[in-house]
Amino acid sequence: MGRRARGRRLQQQQQQRPTRAENGAEGGGKRQEAGWEGGYPEIVKENKLFEHYYQELKIVPEGEWDLFMEALREPLPATLRITGYKSHAKEILHCLKNKYFKELEDLEVDGQKVEVPQPLSWYPEELAWHTNLSRKILRKSPQLEKFHQFLVSETESGNISRQEAVSMIPPLLLNAHPHHKILDMCAAPGSKTTQLIEMLHADMNVPFPEGFVIANDVDNKRCYLLVHQAKRLSSPCIMVVNHDASSIPRLKIDVNGRKEILFYDRILCDVPCSGDGTMRKNIDVWKKWTTLNSLQLHGLQLRIATRGAEQLVEGGRMVYSTCSLNPIEDEAVIASLLEKSEGALELADVSSELPGLKWMPGITHWKVMTKDGQWFTEWEDVPHSRHTQIRPTMFPPKDPEKLQAMHLERCLRILPHHQNTGGFFVAVLVKKSSMPWNKRPPKGEPVEPREPVRSSPAYPTEGAAADPAELESKPIISGMDDTDIMERPENVENSGSKKDGVCGPPPSKKMKLFGFKEDPFVFIPEDDPLFPPIQKFYALDPSFPKMNLLTRTTEGKKRQLYMVSKELRNVLVNNSERMKVINTGIKVWCRNNSGEEFDCAFRLAQEGIYTLYPFINSRIITVSIEDVKILLTQENPFFRKLSSETYSQAKDLAKGSIVLKYEPDPTKPDTLQCPIVLCGWRGKASIRTFVPKNERLHYLRMMGLEVLAEKKKEGTVLAQEDAGSSGPPEDEVSAQHRAEPDASADASADASTHAASGPSDPAPAEAILPR
Repeated sequence: MGRRARGRRLQQQQQQRPTRAENGAEGGGKRQEAGWEGGYPEIVKENKLFEHYYQELKIVPEGEWDLFMEALREPLPATLRITGYKSHAKEILHCLKNKYFKELEDLEVDGQKVEVPQPLSWYPEELAWHTNLSRKILRKSPQLEKFHQFLVSETESGNISRQEAVSMIPPLLLNAHPHHKILDMCAAPGSKTTQLIEMLHADMNVPFPEGFVIANDVDNKRCYLLVHQAKRLSSPCIMVVNHDASSIPRLKIDVNGRKEILFYDRILCDVPCSGDGTMRKNIDVWKKWTTLNSLQLHGLQLRIATRGAEQLVEGGRMVYSTCSLNPIEDEAVIASLLEKSEGALELADVSSELPGLKWMPGITHWKVMTKDGQWFTEWEDVPHSRHTQIRPTMFPPKDPEKLQAMHLERCLRILPHHQNTGGFFVAVLVKKSSMPWNKRPPKGEPVEPREPVRSSPAYPTEGAAADPAELESKPIISGMDDTDIMERPENVENSGSKKDGVCGPPPSKKMKLFGFKEDPFVFIPEDDPLFPPIQKFYALDPSFPKMNLLTRTTEGKKRQLYMVSKELRNVLVNNSERMKVINTGIKVWCRNNSGEEFDCAFRLAQEGIYTLYPFINSRIITVSIEDVKILLTQENPFFRKLSSETYSQAKDLAKGSIVLKYEPDPTKPDTLQCPIVLCGWRGKASIRTFVPKNERLHYLRMMGLEVLAEKKKEGTVLAQEDAGSSGPPEDEVSAQHRAEPDASADASADASTHAASGPSDPAPAEAILPR
């Protein structure tokens, strides 16, 4: 640009400035009137196309439309769930009802009366509650500070889960038991997965249930969020994997020396959806909603559901769910799946399984609408130009007898205005026989080709082939079909990646690796010299399953030891080439940097102590409730501060890691009535606990002590668990050590990748107040 041109532009800008300033002031006024807050316009909760669509489909009972729309425009109430598998769930419930909820009575915040939380009528044992308190009010109100701190702390320690009410329904209807093999196909962020883990651990006296949960998600980053959620529950029976659910590989396990396909007893299929049932919390849906989302997702949802049905054992149960109200994503998927199953699947009647839950039966007739409002009632009416967008599987079956036999009315649709929840859809399927394309004829009989049921060329069903025979012989994984899996185990035994119990990442030729590169899972060999000193030091029971111990490194010193159940070990060892494992196992031992000074180089980790404790026969100190309070509120209390009973047990023990066990006294019902197991360290003249901050706060609350973050007060520092503790804990902790980050509370990739809930960040000094 020349000098003259620049001059002319500058002159024009100066002339225009007053006009712009006036317009800006006027515009600013308009923006304020329009409800701009913090620079963002308020989203108008209106969508005419949405209303027109659902009024036409008649999913809402007559006369209830206004109530339905009114509920959708209201914010969603906060809900929380007390984890049911930990032995102190009842103690948390008692604490909530008799302390925190009582403090909310007659409380007003910003002129609004706080509604005391109420239990969800349909959730068992009063373990789920809802309140009209929004997250914003909880965070900002000084009157609710203690209650908010309680929720945050208990959530971090895995004792409370803040979860939407309708999201709790699918795991309940799955009806899982401790011996069940469970697959969660689209698991992130993990709230439903944690429910399933709780069901596995219904009996806390059994450290290793026979069943397990394999939690899968296609998004690598969301897998780490899933790991963080699952790690809070410290279970050796959970594995997180990273696959596309519509083509999740078939796994195999060793059964009495024979390789067999792994079929799951329970499958949770909570598929990706358009999410129009979440309008109350995701208000963006109001302006973005269109039928195109449902049309685009239908094919993927059907493929995922089909893949799930293929991997379900005969007699097993699969729950299909969405947070959408749209029949294209709901009944259409179920109807298509039932039709192609040819009787192998049927809808279960679960109407009596959750008494107190209000729901609408599934519909049997619906139409398909394009994004521009054009309706179609039959596939034949769809012009050829629309065939890539609308598929035949989106329409209800034509044959009235076939439609009636499907019993689509057994599906459950939850409407927001019935019980002040989000919108949701659930269907429970039971498998009666193998899927038709997986059935094998008796040996010697020729296979008669027949046309398989296909959704469409654009949305082929998972693994669809030209005919059943072709499908039968189609390689499932890396050139290995079902026959190979069942009848040629020696090929697997000779696989190089299985040497020395190393279950490494799959070779890149076998599977593309996305996201973070995972460290291998290395099982400790039986003759590893690392184990005998540990076994001797803790007097481990002969029944201890040492074959289930693993590390995440093939070279150098093993810093952490993890543990899985024998069933998950079976899955890991036999499937490392076909499965991308993100995380599994709980940490049971950590190496001390100067461990050679002691009889055992490894100290116990709090994360896995409840699993490990039943096998430990030495270095256990039984403590009183007063001892527990002292140990959790003081960093290194000297022996003289503890009871004489505790001192007499500790004085003859060598320095090193110990177990501190509290047993409740049934004759004193006012005291804590659940057992507590803590990891500690016996020093020269003191004892220190290695317990993460939030777990400490939890135990203190259960004992009637309230903990408020204040400035440092002498003698009330809450010490943190430190994965890399070096030397006797009575030594002063260095500033460097105190500043280490909290890996356990971090859902970032690196923290979760190595399954190590590392050292917690330094606690602010806490003031311990009597209740």
